[in-house]
Amino acid sequence: MTYRVTVDADVCISSGKCVADEPEVFRFDDDEVAELVPGAPDLADRRLVEVARNCPSGAIQVFDGDTEIDVL
Repeated sequence: MTYRVTVDADVCISSGKCVADEPEVFRFDDDEVAELVPGAPDLADRRLVEVARNCPSGAIQVFDGDTEIDVL
């Protein structure tokens, strides 16, 4: 099963790390909060974990089915 990712807008501090690392997958919304790009290409599971791990606020969550993956 492929991992899925979400961005918790309430936790995002708009550092831009995810947008800089994977601009085809993440972007800023009108409030400068990170969000997923609709129709974005799938990233490899390992890469999703790397991007989530690099988020300074922990706003990027990675799931395997309904279970959240501990990225730390």
